Amino acid sequence: MQQKILSKNAIDFIDDQKLHRLIGETREDRIRSRDIVQKSMQKEALSLEETAALLAISSPDGLEELFESAKSLKKAIYGNRIVLFAPLYIGNYCVNNCSYCGFRKSLRNTVRRTLSDQELTAEVAQLQREGHKRLILVYGEHPQEYTPEFIAHTVKICYGVKTEHGGEIRRLNINAAPLSIEGFKTVKEAGIGTFQVFQETYHKESYNQYHPINTVKGDYMWRLNAMNRAFEGGCDDVGLGALFGLYDWRFEVLGLVAHSAYLQQTYGVGPHTLSFPRIKAAHGLKMNMQYQVSDEQFKQLVAVLRLAVPYTGLIMTARESPQVRDDVIEFGVSQIDAGTRLEVGSYQEPRGGEQELKREQFKIGDSRELDEVIGWLLQKGFIPSFCTSCYRLGRTGVHFMEYAIPGFIGKFCTPNALLTLAEYIEDYSSPQTKETGYQLIDKELDQFPEGDFKTKIQQKLQQIKTGQRDLLY
Repeated sequence: MQQKILSKNAIDFIDDQKLHRLIGETREDRIRSRDIVQKSMQKEALSLEETAALLAISSPDGLEELFESAKSLKKAIYGNRIVLFAPLYIGNYCVNNCSYCGFRKSLRNTVRRTLSDQELTAEVAQLQREGHKRLILVYGEHPQEYTPEFIAHTVKICYGVKTEHGGEIRRLNINAAPLSIEGFKTVKEAGIGTFQVFQETYHKESYNQYHPINTVKGDYMWRLNAMNRAFEGGCDDVGLGALFGLYDWRFEVLGLVAHSAYLQQTYGVGPHTLSFPRIKAAHGLKMNMQYQVSDEQFKQLVAVLRLAVPYTGLIMTARESPQVRDDVIEFGVSQIDAGTRLEVGSYQEPRGGEQELKREQFKIGDSRELDEVIGWLLQKGFIPSFCTSCYRLGRTGVHFMEYAIPGFIGKFCTPNALLTLAEYIEDYSSPQTKETGYQLIDKELDQFPEGDFKTKIQQKLQQIKTGQRDLLY
């Protein structure tokens, strides 16, 4: 069968029995948990056993300590910046039949579409005029429609679009079907940033339940080893994810931690990002929701992931409502999408109105415009960031880890966040956001010690006000 050929020589680093045992046997131990948190605060990744101990916390006081620790660690590594991006759906043809997805093949009335080159150019131009610098390109899983060559072609188009005020896309990440080694080489050569693959669920029995075996996605091991092939194909910047609600949320957290540790041990590089979306309403959704994740559990899983893999970016998507995002963002999140639209070709259409689910993959919870999201972040004291300097200056893979694991990345992140925020303020923001944004920039500058470094930041900010763009550290 096709899937057996695909997954030949695959490595299974997910020990289902061990993960179940840790969940079933680990009990809350406040003294041990505090010792584990202290290890996290030294920027050291946690073992599965240590992660399970944090997942076992259930007392109100224990959870409060957990949340405060995650908040402190996030600030120590990333400062108070939040990186912003937008998803751009290129096409939604799919050969898979995942029961939770509005794009699955068996839904005959789903509106199918792939952007033409001209449509793609127009979509990117519109996103640039809203202020975006970072995109993640999303493709349905269809090996004939969305080949590595097609993905590379669309990447080159996106990078080639330029608009007024120096509008350009500086980083393109990819969410697409797992590729072969040669396929990863092809998309890497196009200049992509992170290649993201969601395992969906790390629980093998549940994976087989939701993904029919007669599709490529039905091969659990082919998907599990996608990042192995990515590294072998030269992609040293990868993102992992699980769709929470397909199985026990604690198992999925342990699966993400096990996968992260495996990559770190095997290639010397952990994942650049982890994503943890929850299942949301979708066209034709028909599944048992017995593993639905509550808001409190969601808050805990974010905090545990932050402590378990300190060096890794955590992405909270617009699947979540503004209220949930407001509550959870403090505890470890470093990236969010904003101004999100999921319908293919929809960024040029008027805003407002209800989602038409037969045209989209799932229902989003936060439909606020980019400027609204930036205003919200500023009010909370976060620095909205469009920074792309690490990727563009070669601080990826092993080089990124050299900076990120010890926590030195803040030396670069805060100045670059301030500079990209100033670009947005000057070119795209509302008057209110501009006022609030410069107030925050001034407040952040006050925290830098006097000296050459601070002076250089101030000089670059002044250069931005006079029209210069893309000044970075």
